[in-house]
Amino acid sequence: MLLIPAIDLKDGQCVRLKQGDMQASTTFGEDPAAMARRWVDAGARRLHLVDLNGAFAGKPVNEAAIKAILREVGDEIPVQLGGGIRDLDTIERYLDDGLSFIIVGTAAVKNPGFLKDACTAFGGHIIVGLDAKDGKVATDGWSKLTGHEVVDLARKFEDYGVEGVIYTDIGRDGMLTGINIEATVRLAQALTMPVIASGGLSGLPDIERLCAVEGEGITGVICGRAIYSGDLDFAAAQQRADSLALKV
Repeated sequence: MLLIPAIDLKDGQCVRLKQGDMQASTTFGEDPAAMARRWVDAGARRLHLVDLNGAFAGKPVNEAAIKAILREVGDEIPVQLGGGIRDLDTIERYLDDGLSFIIVGTAAVKNPGFLKDACTAFGGHIIVGLDAKDGKVATDGWSKLTGHEVVDLARKFEDYGVEGVIYTDIGRDGMLTGINIEATVRLAQALTMPVIASGGLSGLPDIERLCAVEGEGITGVICGRAIYSGDLDFAAAQQRADSLALKV
């Protein structure tokens, strides 16, 4: 089970939101590169970046901070990024900068042809981000709820050749109320590609519950507010996940 620290970027700073609300942000650091170094030194094997301003603007906004992170740790571990990625030129530029994976969210739902083209052009580097509430997919920084069922869309995108899916329960994100493990398992069981859980991670018991269902195809979990608030000791949690994997 891969524990993936999230670095959410707003106005060049590291923040956390509650349920995607840009007005309900807490700043946890003013130096994103230093934050990236902190998590790598704690044992992170991948980083998850989100350009929050970009997600709402529909274009990259925090590119300077992203490049600083890549200069700091990009040669050591894979780094993935989502937020405001709407065209192939942006994907190509980010991959050239050193990102390993590009997360396509809103654009995948609104313009499936773009996602298909991205998978064709940049095979092995595209992850789809599906944000949902009550099984329905949300777009535009979670501000709009669609009629699409998560499982149906994920199956279609799997056929396109995406590397995996990050599934976020937006009703729980940033709330420390626990991962929606049942919904994540249902999605993973419907797919052959790996699923990364996201939204609401509250502490070590969540990690242990996820490790128990890893065999269903859940390969990782995004760690957000819990590792910043101190509710989860990241290094200890990754060690615990590794020890559980050894017992399987």
